[in-house]
Amino acid sequence: MERPPRSNWQIWNMNFGFFGIQFGWALQLTYMSAIYEYLGARADQIPILWLAAPLTGLLVQPIVGMASDRTWGRLGRRRPYFLVGAILSFAALILMPRCTALWMAAGLLWVLDASINISMQPFRAFVADILPESQSTRGYAMQSLFIGLGAFIASALAYMLTNVFHLTEVRAAGTVPIAVRVSFYMGAAAFLGAVLWTVFTTKEYPPENLEEFKRQKAAGAGVAAGMLELWDSICKMPRVMRQLAWVQISTWVGLYCMWLYFPVAVARNVFGAADTNSPQYSAGTEWAGVCFGMYSLVCFGFSFALPALARKFGRKGTHALCLICGGLGLLSVAVIHNKMLLLLSMTGVGVGWASTLSMPYSILGGSLPEGKTGVYMGIFNSFVVIPEILVSLGFGWIMGHLLGNNRSAAVVAGGVFFLLAAVLMHRVDDSRDLRNAVAAKS
Repeated sequence: MERPPRSNWQIWNMNFGFFGIQFGWALQLTYMSAIYEYLGARADQIPILWLAAPLTGLLVQPIVGMASDRTWGRLGRRRPYFLVGAILSFAALILMPRCTALWMAAGLLWVLDASINISMQPFRAFVADILPESQSTRGYAMQSLFIGLGAFIASALAYMLTNVFHLTEVRAAGTVPIAVRVSFYMGAAAFLGAVLWTVFTTKEYPPENLEEFKRQKAAGAGVAAGMLELWDSICKMPRVMRQLAWVQISTWVGLYCMWLYFPVAVARNVFGAADTNSPQYSAGTEWAGVCFGMYSLVCFGFSFALPALARKFGRKGTHALCLICGGLGLLSVAVIHNKMLLLLSMTGVGVGWASTLSMPYSILGGSLPEGKTGVYMGIFNSFVVIPEILVSLGFGWIMGHLLGNNRSAAVVAGGVFFLLAAVLMHRVDDSRDLRNAVAAKS
């Protein structure tokens, strides 16, 4: 079906839910390692404690993608999943900062990550479902804009609550600071509210032939049939998707190293915190939130420039350049000991992050077969979580035996993987860029 162009306001509405989703992600990414250390975890234990996050993504994303391809009801195809995931995430965000033991926090992370994935995964297919290909780059760039804005506010929220609104308390050992707790409560409200906005302002297109859709759905019903369909889709992945997979794997190894260790690296190596009970540790993790807010703010602003850069340099070239900026930003952490200079490092990361959230999906969207968008977006997101699982399982040994539990060294390793992803990007064939090149020559 030929999809009509959407106005900027309509593209805004359909992507606004990502503001709330990223609010939840940013709180998790900024404070989860610190929460683990507050509860007594060592640096080499942090990766395995994070295993829940990528493992749930690996299981949930393809299943939710395939299920949403087969769904049609009063709320449409993707929106029921947005809503269910938002309600579950709301509850998990309220409970997370109230954990009093490592096992409680690790178990609740399974619930939180699964819930966020239920909401997030169909959003990628949502854009491909509704927008014509000529607007796909703009649509995914709008997602990057809201991701950047949501993450900026969430990441810096605890710092603002402490230093602007003076929300402090005498904290007992082994507990989470009040500013972090309140940030999670506010994040829960933002998550649910933003998703509800998209659910009630954007309608989806029904299947062209509803009876045929119901027949195919019935024919594919059952766990065995679903698993066979999923395996068949994996075996028939488009060539562009296979090429982008290696870029995604390398990029997300780099990002995961940063998320695991940057906040605690800032607290230990820049603020000089001796232990988690020192004031310097809380101040350092809060400043790391400001740094994450910085890269998210850059992501927000740079998202406006991405469509124009893609038209000028091609999506492939644009993404490679942005990944180089991100890699150099992470590498610079090795030589920075001034907290203000870390904001400059995060500027480069923000450029790489904005492109990572849009360019691979924009390149991929035009190569997917009709009716398979959800399942293929789910499979593609597996190349995000597989490297995270590998880091969770193996990086603790590297930290303990090779890096001497040096948290800054782990961040630098992330920069190396960003640069590798930029090199791998040159192997990708972007069919739309190639078509434009042919048109320009004719």
